[in-house]
Amino acid sequence: MDSKKEKKRHMRNITINIPDIYDKNLLKLQKLGMIPSRSEGVRLAIRNFLQNEYKNLKILGYYEE
Repeated sequence: MDSKKEKKRHMRNITINIPDIYDKNLLKLQKLGMIPSRSEGVRLAIRNFLQNEYKNLKILGYYEE
C-alpha cells in the first residue's frame, strides 16, 4: 500500500460562525505565512485547545498516569 494513503486522515466538513476579528486575524497569519490556510489555523486552535484540556483533566485526576 502507498504510505501516503495510510497516513491520510479523514476530514469532516463542518460549518462554523466566528467573529469577524478572528477571521481577519486568521487571514493576517496566512499572509505572514504562519498558517497555510484559515482551515488549518482553526484546526491548530482546536488541536491546542483539546491538548490543553486533556492535560488539565489529567492534572485534576480524570486520567491515570
